[in-house]
Amino acid sequence: MLDLFGDPRIWLPLAFAGLMGLSILIYVVLDGFDLGIGMLFALADDGEQDRMMASIGPFWDANETWLVLAVGLLLVAFPAAHGIILGALYLPVALMLIGLILRGVAFEFRAKSEGRAKRRWSQVFILGSLMTALTQGYMLGVYIMGLRQDAAAIAFGFLTAICLVAGYMLVGACWLIIKMEGPLQHRAIAWARRALIFAAIGMGAISVASPLVSPRIFEKWFGGPAILVLAPLPIGSAIIFIGLTVLLRNLPDAADRWCRLPFIAVTGLFALAFAGLAYSFYPYVVPDQLTLFQAASAPESLLVILFGALFVLPAIIAYSALSYHVFRGKATPLSYD
Repeated sequence: MLDLFGDPRIWLPLAFAGLMGLSILIYVVLDGFDLGIGMLFALADDGEQDRMMASIGPFWDANETWLVLAVGLLLVAFPAAHGIILGALYLPVALMLIGLILRGVAFEFRAKSEGRAKRRWSQVFILGSLMTALTQGYMLGVYIMGLRQDAAAIAFGFLTAICLVAGYMLVGACWLIIKMEGPLQHRAIAWARRALIFAAIGMGAISVASPLVSPRIFEKWFGGPAILVLAPLPIGSAIIFIGLTVLLRNLPDAADRWCRLPFIAVTGLFALAFAGLAYSFYPYVVPDQLTLFQAASAPESLLVILFGALFVLPAIIAYSALSYHVFRGKATPLSYD
């Protein structure tokens, strides 16, 4: 059974790396838009915040399931890497969890509050969303730097943190373009235009800085003919940025037919960025320290876990697809009565 698809010491770690990468990408897109909306709360008035909250109410907790799945896969499939990565990122992980808790508490209590208390919970929701986005971006930057803890790695971590905040605000604004209508949809389009500028600057800065700070990444991208094969990634990203700029200038259209296109385009942008990162780090799961194959659990254990993952993953996909289908269309007032 183990040898059915070739050497299990090769294909099983690759299968789990693929599942983990898929989980992370889906999480970044789905929880990215509700984190972005949480930060955009700071630009909205009380009535707009109610409608924005309603647009993520049926989805936000299911979106976070993908983060739990990704971390769970890392723990069971690559336990050695799990210890090294979370050990190096203990403080930002703790702050991220505090941010997620603040968001969850604020989400529930705000719906039952009035007046001053409601505004306080809105501020807590903004703070929790910002903390979560900043810490995730910081961890990505430090990971790119090989989990180093020197001044350069910390500075790069702060750069990626700001860039990820811009990216989440962009995808959040694009989600609002789908779910809103009227003046708030116009405001969402304006927010998306501004966030797109910062996201483009951020992605460009990270793309330039990553090979400069990591000789291994520089070698993988520019050390041979790979640059020709990889050229579609930056070219595709540039085309999407230009297309988004043009699209956002012409929204909303009279029949609201193109409201989904910005979100689809940003999803494509995230997928291209993720593909670039995956190529940069393969075959390492801990940069320059541990490969996928060195960090993987025993093949017998991975096979048992794989059966479980192949049951859980379709269940999460089905649940998420059902919730997005049931609550499709424009957002309606959110009520817990």
